[in-house]
Amino acid sequence: MIKRLLIQFLVSCLDNPKSKICPESNRRIQNRKLVGVVALVVTFAMGGAVATAQQPKKVPRIGYLSAIEPAGESSRSEGVRLALHERGYIEGQNIVIEYRHAEEKFDRVSELAADLVRLKVDIIVVSGGERVILAAKNATKTIPIVMMGTGSDPVEAGLVDSLARPGGNVTGLTNLAKELGGKRLELLKEAVPKLARVAVLYSAATPASVIDVKRMLPVAAGALGLTLQPWEIRTTDDFERIFATLNKERPDGLYVSTGPVARGNAKRVADFALKSRLPSVYGNRLSVEEGGLMSYGADFADSHRRVATYVDKILKGAKPADLPVQQPTKFELVINLKTAKQIGLTIPQKVLARADRVIK
Repeated sequence: MIKRLLIQFLVSCLDNPKSKICPESNRRIQNRKLVGVVALVVTFAMGGAVATAQQPKKVPRIGYLSAIEPAGESSRSEGVRLALHERGYIEGQNIVIEYRHAEEKFDRVSELAADLVRLKVDIIVVSGGERVILAAKNATKTIPIVMMGTGSDPVEAGLVDSLARPGGNVTGLTNLAKELGGKRLELLKEAVPKLARVAVLYSAATPASVIDVKRMLPVAAGALGLTLQPWEIRTTDDFERIFATLNKERPDGLYVSTGPVARGNAKRVADFALKSRLPSVYGNRLSVEEGGLMSYGADFADSHRRVATYVDKILKGAKPADLPVQQPTKFELVINLKTAKQIGLTIPQKVLARADRVIK
C-alpha cells in the first residue's frame, strides 16, 4: 500500500512538477531524473512482489510406518504412492514420504513411530495390525493417523470411538479380515472337494489373526466338515520347524491367516506350499502372485485409492475425528492356475468362473 502511494506521488510530480504537493527541490528536478527515481521505486516494488510470489510453499511430509521389511511392504507402499500420484501428489516434488520399517521386530515399532513424530510429519500412514496402529497412536495425540486396513475391530481395539465418528486422531480402513476367514475356507473346500484336514498358520503378534483362528474359523470348519490344525508363529525362525512337521503330517490344505508376519514371508510360505503340493488359501493376492493357489480379500487397488483420499482430505484441512472409518466394498478372488497345474489340481469351472483374476 505504501509503495503504491509513493509511486502515485512521484508520478504526480512528474506530470505536474509545479504542483504544491511537490517539494521545491522536486520542482527543479529534471524530468529524466524523476523518471529514474520512479523507475527505481517501481523496480523496488516489483522486486518485493516477485520475492513474495517466490516464497516457497511448505511441502507436506507423510510418515509411512510398516511392521515388515521394505521388500515385503513394497507392493502396498508403491500402491499408495501411485494412488497419491493420481491425486496430484508427486513424491520428491510436492510431497515427501518418510518410510519406517520395523522388519517384523515389533519391539521397534514404538521407537519408529516416535521418530516420525520428532520429524513433525503431517500425517502418519500405518501399514500393519492393531499393535502398530496403537504404537503410532501412543506416540502422538495430534498428528493425523490413517490406517491402511486393520483386521481387528478398531472400536473393540480402542483405536477409534466409532466407525462413523472416530474421534481423536485416527481414521482410515478396516479390512474385516477375520469375518472373511470362513469364506476363504469355503472357497478352498470348493476348489479341493476332498479337503478334510487344513493346517492353519497364524501370528500370535496379530490379535485379529488370533481371533480368526480361535473363534471364527472353528465355526466355519464345523459347517464344512473340516478339521483344523493351528500352528502359531512367533518369530520367522518358526517357519522351518513348522514346515518340517507339516511335511510329516501331510494335511490336505494350508490356510494362511492375515497379518504382517504372513505378508512379510509370503514368498517363503508360497514356495513351501508349492514344493509340498499343498493347496493353499490366503487373505491377499500378493501370496498368490508369489505362487500360492488362491486368495480372497479386499481389493488392494481400491484400498490404496481410499488411503490416498484420506491423505488428500486431511492435507486440505479435514480432521480425522470427522472422517468415518471405511469398510471394504470391493473384494477379489484370485486363483493361480499355473500353481494348480504344478500341484496336480484341477480347479472346478464353477470356482474359476467366480474369480476376479486368474494367473496362468
